[in-house]
Amino acid sequence: MKHVLIALCACMAWATLQAQPASAQPPGPLATIAALDVPRYMGTWYEIAKYPNRFQKKCVADTRAQYSLQPGGTVQVLNRCRTESGAFDEAVGEARQIGVATSPKLQVRFAPAWLSWLPMVWGDYWVIDLDEQYQLVAVSEPKREYLWVLSRSPQVSEQAYDALTTRLKAQGFALERLERSRQTP
Repeated sequence: MKHVLIALCACMAWATLQAQPASAQPPGPLATIAALDVPRYMGTWYEIAKYPNRFQKKCVADTRAQYSLQPGGTVQVLNRCRTESGAFDEAVGEARQIGVATSPKLQVRFAPAWLSWLPMVWGDYWVIDLDEQYQLVAVSEPKREYLWVLSRSPQVSEQAYDALTTRLKAQGFALERLERSRQTP
């Protein structure tokens, strides 16, 4: 009887896997860009698109991030967006590079500094696509649960956006989850 139950469970698991579309199969490890010039990355980046997430629910337009290099090599992160009331909401955080000086893998936290010793307050911030001019970037994390497309200007050409989303799809991202961001004139 025990062997019959094991065989039945194995068959059900196999049938479940076979019934899933190919896109539901877990993709390989997330690839990052080869190297990031952190000082060149500093400045303002406008959100062009994102996967919706709980911590940006109140943001309705004009979402941007300002990155500033700090003494000691950390990066101050100032995220800002317009809320439904028309007011701006801001969050100040800190980012740190993981690994070598050109690593495209960073971690960011928005929790108070006194909690920075806790690993769970740091989130992965991986640069996975970046043009040579440092004008259009895609940022995510290893599980692909979060995704942001950022640009140095509030608008990007459809050609550049489409080329980027094609590369993101090849990385295993579900483009139907990607939500375009709104910028007010």
